[in-house]
Amino acid sequence: MSFRNMVPGLVLALSLISATASAAPPEQAHGGSGGGGGVLSLLPPDAVSDHVLNADGKTIPYTATAGTLDLFGQDGQRSAAIFYTAYVAKNRDANRPVTFVFNGGPGAASAFLNLGLVGPRIVDFGTDGRDGANAKLVDNPQSWLEFTDLVLIDPIGTGWSRTAKPDDQNDFYSVDSDAESLAKAIALYVTHSSRAASPKYILGESYGGFRSVKVANSLREDQGILISGIVMLSPLLEGRFVFGGGEDALGAALQLPSLAAAELERRNAFSEKAVQDAEAFALNEYLPTLAGPPPSGDAGRAFYERVAKLTGIPQDVVAKNQGFLGGVYRKHSDGDGADVASAYDASFLAPDPYPQSEAEHGGDPVLDGFVRAYGGAFSGYARDELGFHTDMTYTLLSTSVNREWKWGGRNGGSRGTAGASDDLKELLSLTPSFRVMIGQGYSDLVIPFGVNQYVLDHMPPAFADRMEMKLYRGGHMFYTRPASREQFTSDAKAFYAGQVKAAPSTQSN
Repeated sequence: MSFRNMVPGLVLALSLISATASAAPPEQAHGGSGGGGGVLSLLPPDAVSDHVLNADGKTIPYTATAGTLDLFGQDGQRSAAIFYTAYVAKNRDANRPVTFVFNGGPGAASAFLNLGLVGPRIVDFGTDGRDGANAKLVDNPQSWLEFTDLVLIDPIGTGWSRTAKPDDQNDFYSVDSDAESLAKAIALYVTHSSRAASPKYILGESYGGFRSVKVANSLREDQGILISGIVMLSPLLEGRFVFGGGEDALGAALQLPSLAAAELERRNAFSEKAVQDAEAFALNEYLPTLAGPPPSGDAGRAFYERVAKLTGIPQDVVAKNQGFLGGVYRKHSDGDGADVASAYDASFLAPDPYPQSEAEHGGDPVLDGFVRAYGGAFSGYARDELGFHTDMTYTLLSTSVNREWKWGGRNGGSRGTAGASDDLKELLSLTPSFRVMIGQGYSDLVIPFGVNQYVLDHMPPAFADRMEMKLYRGGHMFYTRPASREQFTSDAKAFYAGQVKAAPSTQSN
C-alpha cells in the first residue's frame, strides 16, 4: 500500500526479550501487552481462536491469533508493542512454509492484504467492486492459508502497533529502524512458535515490497534467519523512476504503457497485445522524442495525436505539456474534464469535486474512497471473530508516519534516491535458492509496471531464472478485482511449489 505522496536514520538498539506466559500454545506468541499504564495498557492479552477454512475444495482447520510482540530496549524496559494476526493450519507438516506479510505506505497497516488478498475472510465491495459503504465480510476461497501459514504484521504507528512512550515513535520511522524492528519481531515469532525449521517467505505490497528486502537482509545479518523467497505486489524498488520520474524522458516512457492500459480498460478494449504495442511505442518512439527537442509542425501534430489516442488525454493537453503526462492524466483522462482518474487505478474514474479548477484537488478515488472500508472491517473482524477487544483506534493509514519518514542519507534522505535493488541483488547472490515473484497491475500509476520491468531487466543475468514478474488487470491493488486476485493466488501457489518462470498470466475481468 502506498500513499500518493509517500514521504523511510535512526538505528534502534533494541533487544528482544520474550514476555512471560503460562501454558500458552506456540502460536499465542506470549501474552499481550496489557498493563503498565500508557497507551499500551489498552492492548488486551493475545486472543486465540479456532476456525475452519474451505478453500479450493479443501477443508483446513486453523488457529487464528490476534496479539502483540513486545520489543524491549537496552534498559530492559518495554519500548513498543507490534500487533500481528497469525493464521496457522492445524496438523501441518514440517515443511509447511510461513509467510510474513506487510503493507506499505510507509504508514499503512496490514488490513489491506489481510482482508483483501491472503486471509481466510475478505471484504466484498459489491457487484461493481467500488462501493465501500456497502462492503461485506465474506469467506475467502482463495486464501493463501491453503499453501502457507500467515503472519500479518503492522509496523509501529499503524494498526494497533504503538510505542510505550509517544515521544519514541519517530525513532521507528526510518528505513533502517523499521526493517530492524520488524526483523526482530519476526525472530521473536519464529522462536516462540517453533518455526525455525519452516521455509520462510515475505509478502510485501508497495513500500512493503521495498521493506521486504530490507527486512530480509536484516533477518540474515542480525538474526541469523534466511528467507526462502519474497513475493512483491506493486513494489517500490527504485524511487528515482517513481517520484518525479514522469518529468524526465525515461520515467515518462516507463509510465506510458500504464496510461495506455487504463485507456483500453475505460473503452472496454483491453488486450495484452495492445499494451505490448504501447510498450514498443513508448521505448522506440516516445522516449527518443521526449529526450530530444520538442517536435513541431506536422511531425509534432502526428506525435501528439498518437499519444492522445493511446492515453485518452486531449491532444491539446498533450501538446501543451510536450508529451509529459504525469502531472495531467488525473484531471484529463476522461477527455471532457468532468471526472478524475485514480493514481491507484487509472481506469477508475470518479466525478471531479472541483471541475472548475485546473489544478488537482481532493482525495484519490481509490485510496481515499472504497478501500478505506478495510479499516473498519478489520476492527470489527478482530473484535467479533478473533476475540481481540480494545478501545484503541485501528490506524489503517497514518499520515504522520508517512510525513515523518526518514529515507536515509543526509538530512533524512529523499524518497527519490531510495532504492532496494542492491539489497535484492545481495539476497540473490548470498542465498542460491532464494527466489522473487513480482505481481503488477496494468493500470497502476503509483508504481507503473514498466518501472519494475526496467529494474528487473537490468539485474545481473545470473539471477534471471530466479525472478519473475506477472501482470494482472487492475491497478496498484489489483487484488480488489476477483479475477485478478484468483489468478495471482494461483500464480503464488505455483511459486511456493517451486514452479518458476511459468507462462504469462492471462485473465479477463
